[in-house]
Amino acid sequence: MSKLQNRVRLTAGRVDAFTCPAGKSQAFLWDTEAPALALRVTPTGRKTYVFESRLNGATLRLSIGTATDWPIEKARGEAQRLKVLVDSGTDPREIERQQQADKAAAKAAATAKALTVGEVWPLYLENGKPKRRDAWKPRYRADLEAMAAPGGEPKKRGQGTTRPGPLYPLLALPLAGVNEDTLKSWYDREAVAGKHQAARALMMFRGFLRWCAARPEYRNLTDRDAGKAAAIVESLPSSTRRTDALEAAQVRGWWAGVEQLSNRTASAYLRALLLTGARREELAALTWANVDFQWRKLTIADKVDTTRTIPLSPYVAHMLATLPRVGPFVFASTGKAGRITDTRNSHAKALQSAAIEGLTIHGLRRSFSLLGEAAGAPAGAIAQVMGHKPSATAEGYRPRSIDALRPFLEQIEAHILSLAGVQFDAQAEPGALRVVQAA
Repeated sequence: MSKLQNRVRLTAGRVDAFTCPAGKSQAFLWDTEAPALALRVTPTGRKTYVFESRLNGATLRLSIGTATDWPIEKARGEAQRLKVLVDSGTDPREIERQQQADKAAAKAAATAKALTVGEVWPLYLENGKPKRRDAWKPRYRADLEAMAAPGGEPKKRGQGTTRPGPLYPLLALPLAGVNEDTLKSWYDREAVAGKHQAARALMMFRGFLRWCAARPEYRNLTDRDAGKAAAIVESLPSSTRRTDALEAAQVRGWWAGVEQLSNRTASAYLRALLLTGARREELAALTWANVDFQWRKLTIADKVDTTRTIPLSPYVAHMLATLPRVGPFVFASTGKAGRITDTRNSHAKALQSAAIEGLTIHGLRRSFSLLGEAAGAPAGAIAQVMGHKPSATAEGYRPRSIDALRPFLEQIEAHILSLAGVQFDAQAEPGALRVVQAA
């Protein structure tokens, strides 16, 4: 008996378990009890059990395992199982592939099921965007980050540290576990601290769920309508639409109160809001590079489009020309942003001086629209200056050129100045006008 056979016999643990039929390679020793089972011995001495048969006219050979790991009786049992499959016309390789695929799918499903909101949230901030926009507005992006902030940072004003944002508790939840019940429980806890803040956080989170539902990799994990469940909606505070605006008789008092402000930049900013109808962030971000005194134009950021260009009316041109140029922003500030960010305190002082209650900064935008109508300007021209969507106009939208818009904006400005009791020479150059407050 050869040295090779001795080695095999010792490993197999049997004396006559294998024979070497004529014509077979000396590297394969075939079992006399399970003819489809062989022991393959490599030149390096590695011994592996192999199953061999024929399927659909072709030779099928499969590795079972090493002789070290598989006792011979177990190898024979596996060979018999494979033989039954082959005899029935089934390819054991296909079954193995399907089992591996099922295992991989189960593992992927388990991984996906464990995916937390906190793991997906940064991807939403990076890749999400509002409708009709290429990216988040910086202010809204900052609000999203603040809503999900962990807190614990030193307060910028006062003592102590910041609280976690309303959305922070949701970050620990599995995305697949966000449903009506979990959101209702979360909202009820957050509403104790502030219903309106909790409601705003919910609206933001709805946007996150919509984004997830639109992504193939998260769609099956997302309950898109979880935040719209009746149990949650019924708990939301009423969203009464604001209608605050200056009445014609209040314009004089408001203007006088704003002019008396010690902060001259805030004073000019508030008056410019009323005279242009711009949104507060649009005007606050205005830079000198976008003020064209020569051709009397302003290019400002726009909520719907990237920017919009409107005429620079005479009084606004004069007012801007009197502001100091201490940086890129027209309404400059010594704060971190380098520009004016919050004028509510200044506006509150002016309102107190004029005995006017309940007028918000955004109310100045509504005031421009209403006073523009009273001045006789067409609704389409007012909407175009304000940056309203075209479909919202009553006259049917007809985009006007800057020169076509200019008379209407000057007409509105003249009407507001008349109500404020302000007289000035509209033909003078910006910066050279001498404004006189009527007695």
